[in-house]
Amino acid sequence: MAERDLTSSSADALKAWLDYLAGEKRYSPKTLESYGRDVSAFLDFQSSHQGAALTLHSLSGLKATDFRAWLADRRRDGVSARSLARFLSSVRSFYRYLEQRCGVSCSALGLVETPKVPRSLPKPVSKEAARQMIAETGARGQADWIAARDEAVLLLLYGCGLRINEALALSTADLPLGDVIRVTGKGRKTRLVPVLPAVREAMERYITLCPFQAGPGEPVFRAVRGGLLGARAVQEMVVNLRSRLGLPASTTPHALRHSFATHLLAGGGDLRTIQELLGHASLSTTQVYAAVEGAHLTAVHAAAHPRARRLSK
Repeated sequence: MAERDLTSSSADALKAWLDYLAGEKRYSPKTLESYGRDVSAFLDFQSSHQGAALTLHSLSGLKATDFRAWLADRRRDGVSARSLARFLSSVRSFYRYLEQRCGVSCSALGLVETPKVPRSLPKPVSKEAARQMIAETGARGQADWIAARDEAVLLLLYGCGLRINEALALSTADLPLGDVIRVTGKGRKTRLVPVLPAVREAMERYITLCPFQAGPGEPVFRAVRGGLLGARAVQEMVVNLRSRLGLPASTTPHALRHSFATHLLAGGGDLRTIQELLGHASLSTTQVYAAVEGAHLTAVHAAAHPRARRLSK
């Protein structure tokens, strides 16, 4: 598409953008389908709203009220705030492409606020369920070293609050485990995490039983045939455990990390310390666990307090 060819149709612009995302950005087919669907719906609405076929010139001339009318129309259809935010993000991406490749911009889009998306609360695993999962690793008829491996992984997630990839990145350079381990998390940020005796013992048991020896600096967790253990295999292991124990679908490897934070908070830990242990860049990310604990306390109070029970009738 020629730069500043303002008579070009919006349909041609959409096709050029999707070709760019597929060819240069290497986006997946599903992502392309989602982007195409979102922006196509936006263009169809604006074409009807304007009463004429859209060109690059008309796209550049849209007002903030035009964008808000589109969002209001989708909201009337029952679309959630989360989906509205995604639709608007797709349209912003489309306009960024138009500005970079076609010299077309629309300052009004910057005046449109993204719908506020309510933050969903983490769903931690209960203390008893976490204990059951760890105990169940040895009751599945697996080889002893695999049972030891799975127990060690779960304890790193629940006992140290590691992300699944952080646990699987543990290498021979980290062994033997001491009182703390240095973990490299998101953004290549490092943090120190205390190691419980139970975690050290589980790791020692796994290293002793594992038939595959990792080389210097290599990850220590191994798959059945000796290759590196992947996150997918750990996820499948947790699905198997929750099925055996009748636990909800919210029981995932990451839920054990949520449990680490929630149970620490319930035990008197402060948010700033928990933030450092989890490797969160912002305290606001960690504060969500205070809401989880508050919701739990409210539920317990409502279930146990005699006056609360009478008022709920």
